[in-house]
Amino acid sequence: MEKLNDIIFYQLDKAIKTYRQFAQSELKQAGIAVTIDQWMVLKAISENPGISQRQIAAIVFKDNASVTRIIELLVRKNRLTRRFDVADRRKIALTLNKSTLTLLKRIHSIAVKNRTKALDKIKTVDIENAKRVLTAIIENCKTK
Repeated sequence: MEKLNDIIFYQLDKAIKTYRQFAQSELKQAGIAVTIDQWMVLKAISENPGISQRQIAAIVFKDNASVTRIIELLVRKNRLTRRFDVADRRKIALTLNKSTLTLLKRIHSIAVKNRTKALDKIKTVDIENAKRVLTAIIENCKTK
């Protein structure tokens, strides 16, 4: 029987979790009180004005209930404004305020440093090969 460390998906999960812990630690060290999940939601909203909560959930790989909780926290932290859509009151319009946009720029510079450190001494060709392999795994696992 194979050992856990020999399973590629275990290694992928371990790499992702280790990177997220590292990235969260870097944000905390910079005095930024936003979690990685909160940042992903804010980034999804900033890149997709008018996006629905369901669409956010798909982008950040979270269930709708988790995204709802994250949005609620961000509203309480005054990072996000939530209003009923004027055209359709069943929809909620999410808007980032100026201080949040400034914060996202700060986080971006930290994220670039984090990625640089994480990918240090890894050749560009190896990164491209990894992307190709990961894309193939994603395609192989999609349900029809």
